[in-house]
Amino acid sequence: VVCLVAYHIFFMLFVWSYWKTIFTLPMNPSKEFHLSYSDKESLEREPRGESQQEVLRRAAKDLPIYTRTMSGAIRYCDRCHLVKPDRCHHCSVCDKCILKMDHHCPWVNNCVGFSNYKFFLLFLAYSLVYCLFIAATDLQYFIKFWTNGLPDTQAKFHIMFLFFAAAMFSVSLSSLFGYHCWLVSKNKSTLEVFRAPIFRHRTDKNGFSLGFSKNLRQVFGDEKKYWLLPVFSSLGDGCSFPTCLVNQDPEQASTPGGLNSTSKNENHLFPAKPLRDSQSHLLTDTPSWSETSTKAEKGKVGMNNPALTMENET
Repeated sequence: VVCLVAYHIFFMLFVWSYWKTIFTLPMNPSKEFHLSYSDKESLEREPRGESQQEVLRRAAKDLPIYTRTMSGAIRYCDRCHLVKPDRCHHCSVCDKCILKMDHHCPWVNNCVGFSNYKFFLLFLAYSLVYCLFIAATDLQYFIKFWTNGLPDTQAKFHIMFLFFAAAMFSVSLSSLFGYHCWLVSKNKSTLEVFRAPIFRHRTDKNGFSLGFSKNLRQVFGDEKKYWLLPVFSSLGDGCSFPTCLVNQDPEQASTPGGLNSTSKNENHLFPAKPLRDSQSHLLTDTPSWSETSTKAEKGKVGMNNPALTMENET
């Protein structure tokens, strides 16, 4: 009875998180990031080069954008006609820009991004627990199969297949789940592992990392009662994120309200633009910048890295 109850609980959570991962639509940038009609006309009239960048700089001057392309230009999507928010990328499969895109997952036939990344993590976690539970409860019968302790029926081959399938899926899922747990602890996406975020002054692979606790809260939220349930509780709107900028971007206006003050680590400045209310409290809590501060000088990535060709920035 205990095994049956536990089995159905794990199965329900697995199916629930899998359903949410599949049918939660990826979030796209809000209207403020789309170019106005006049800006589109100006961009089309201007020849490619610095003149187009001047149009994009005017359009992005009031937007909370801190990342750039490899050449230092404003990140612009010429298919969606919008200025890309930080951590936003264009998915060639979905043919749209996805907020905080991690990857396009064929398992769920959906983009994994800001809107469903928590669901994807829980899907990996509960599918791993589900497979481990099946392998553990089937182990005693699997041993009996090899010691000829089972009746000679076709059912014993089902037991062998079930154990091997659950064990093999457990191995593959554990590596994938462990990798994404590491990504959450470092506040990175899969794309950002291959290409570190490029800010105006330098490349900083830990530019969005706020320390383990705050990185975890960005994905799972502040209320721990929702952490293990496939309900949306991530912080923010997916368009702006707290950053640890090594140098303040002079193109951005100074921050009102004293958010530009430094923490115990004098090498990092808080974002120059005020964040959305749901995320700004991450910067006002007790500072925990030790993780990023110790690695800030090591964050510069060579610009000739072949992995940087993963996405074509326009």
